[in-house]
Amino acid sequence: MTEILEKIQKVDKFNSSETFDIYRHCAEVLVNEEEKGINLLIHILNSREKFENSLDEMLADLVESIGFYPYLKKENLNLSSTGSKIRQIASLSPNMQDKYFHEEQKYVLDLLSSDKNVIISAPTSFGKSLLIEEIVASYKYNNLVIIQPTLALLDETRKKLSKYEGSYKIIVRTSQEPSTKKRNLFLLTSERVNEYRNLPDVDFLIIDEFYKLSSKRDDERSDSLNNAFRYVLERFKPKFYLLGPNIEGISRGFSEKYNAIFYKTSYSLVGCDEVDIYQEHKGRFGTQGEKKRYKERVLFDLLYRLKEQNTIIYCSSPARARYLSAEFLKYLIEKNEPPHNRDLSIVDWIETYVSKEWTLVDCLKYRIGVHDGALQKHLTSSIIDYFNSGILKALFCTATIIEGVNTTAKNVIFFDHKKGRSTPIDYFDYSNIKGRAGRLMEHYVGRIFNFNPVPKHDQTYIDIPFFEQNPISDEVLINIDNENIIDKESEQYQFLSKIPESEKKIFSRNSLYIRGQNSLLSKIRQDIRENYELICWDSTPKYRQLEYCLGLAWDYLIKPGEKVNPMTKSKIVKVTFDYGVNKSIIGLVNNDFVYKRNLERYDGWSDKEIIDESIRDSFQILRHWFQYKIPKWLLVINELQRFVCGEFGVRPGNYTFYASSIESDFVRENLAILSEYGVPRSAIVKIEKYISKDIDQDMVINEIINKKIHERSEFLSYEREKLISNFTERGV
Repeated sequence: MTEILEKIQKVDKFNSSETFDIYRHCAEVLVNEEEKGINLLIHILNSREKFENSLDEMLADLVESIGFYPYLKKENLNLSSTGSKIRQIASLSPNMQDKYFHEEQKYVLDLLSSDKNVIISAPTSFGKSLLIEEIVASYKYNNLVIIQPTLALLDETRKKLSKYEGSYKIIVRTSQEPSTKKRNLFLLTSERVNEYRNLPDVDFLIIDEFYKLSSKRDDERSDSLNNAFRYVLERFKPKFYLLGPNIEGISRGFSEKYNAIFYKTSYSLVGCDEVDIYQEHKGRFGTQGEKKRYKERVLFDLLYRLKEQNTIIYCSSPARARYLSAEFLKYLIEKNEPPHNRDLSIVDWIETYVSKEWTLVDCLKYRIGVHDGALQKHLTSSIIDYFNSGILKALFCTATIIEGVNTTAKNVIFFDHKKGRSTPIDYFDYSNIKGRAGRLMEHYVGRIFNFNPVPKHDQTYIDIPFFEQNPISDEVLINIDNENIIDKESEQYQFLSKIPESEKKIFSRNSLYIRGQNSLLSKIRQDIRENYELICWDSTPKYRQLEYCLGLAWDYLIKPGEKVNPMTKSKIVKVTFDYGVNKSIIGLVNNDFVYKRNLERYDGWSDKEIIDESIRDSFQILRHWFQYKIPKWLLVINELQRFVCGEFGVRPGNYTFYASSIESDFVRENLAILSEYGVPRSAIVKIEKYISKDIDQDMVINEIINKKIHERSEFLSYEREKLISNFTERGV
């Protein structure tokens, strides 16, 4: 087998006899060791031009024998027998034009068409998302909810499913009302499902990357996903489809209770060759000094050799991704490589609204991209689009790439061996990183270059805490009905059972650190008389009011062990208040730059290096703190102070306007939906004067189209492109 694969790589052309021998051998292996046979067939298809085309009929039979029907069409291979032709026709989607399913997809679809719920573990290249589209295109369900872990994934799904807007209202924000005239398709994170107050009768639920339910994989959003799943499941009893990669099993008894089938398959139409760089340089790689520099040099030399192929480089953190991309840029300049992308519209936008000094500008010109969770949605979306279209060739990524952002990468480089500072990449994570190499219908064979030892092969079982309850957090347990709680002798249950029902109802609805809320409620009761003016404010807070409330949040709502660095209690107040006044990322960056330049730890840094660091930290503040943490904190404190004010008979404050304003980047309420569609804030601000605040948010894009607002001269080319892309999605 190994000899044949090496021969396929090395030989330029096979004659009829050699082609026949290889095809015959492939047929034998498919019968005896199907997985190895599939891998050989994928490599044959990858090098199809080397084989004698007079034997295409034989190749077609091989492809059909294992149900690779999409590749029959892709390679224009014709089947000879009537039976095989009938099977090919049977694999055609009944709901999507000219789409063929492979054999395993068809099997899963049959399961979904039965009365069973389906939980599937399949490789990244299985084509699980095509099955989501088939469910939507079938029009069998009136209200579908799709939960995905990141806004980037949801945006990708929205673009893919926007063609169905004629039949579905696509809902991406909690402020959008469901339609009563057509079907509804909810594309939401778990947090937004929990916040949505008016869900209609959900009849189908999809959870993508369902392994995030697990309480054992160090994901702070596990609680939120468990609460969302349990709530939809128990209130509406919908059919459900859970999908994820490389999972061996789930909580025992879950499938039986919820009439589900757990189905695991390793079936894949994409092969992946592993290249052991670590072994080639054993003992010479390290994280400090000369060994660190040597490892980086090997990386850059490899990227230089692969410069005409799309390559993803896995990095442990946003800081690492930015650092390595900047170092690779220096490497290319030293090599006298010319810039390739001088006229990208995104560069003009960055220079206008962020900084001309940002190293990312030069990286983009040299076909280098960065993708991490700190960047704004429109930037990550554009960078992925540039990468997939070949404008960018190297993409330095963090764990965001593990979570299913689809790319057309031929190669993946497993460079760092950790997630963040201390969590080792395990075999499950490694398999997901590896799964980014190659892509269904794009590359038959991808490659992963291992700069670290491959983690020990272990099997991943996903616990479902709300069902298994071992372990289970207070934040999930508090939402479970008393009769469904398994261990009523536990300290957790005893603690929660002592909380009065009126308070428990508020804590569970807030869905945040329960013990912290309990202590915070006591603190507000203690302070309400003396600090009434600091607690009970409306609209926009004064500095001291914000300082007091965020101080409470910092002291009481951060769970033990929760990571907050480099944010501090004093800094969070200042940056939040200042951003509320300036509403400018440039202001945030400049203030952070001035602050850092005066710190001793930045002695010896150039202004450009400090600017890069300030931009990275500012975007992290914007995405993690302003658009996620702080609004949630304020809404929790808002509910608690309202409850206490009711007890004391005094007028409560109302933080909802300010919390909503921070979360939507101080964009007017009916225009905030444009941010969900990847339109930069700078463009939305320009649109404000042309669209009435009374127009419903669902009609905003139609209003932009009808008034041809995007054609006005004040919009940068990049802003215009981001607006037009939404019109294209709507078929305009």
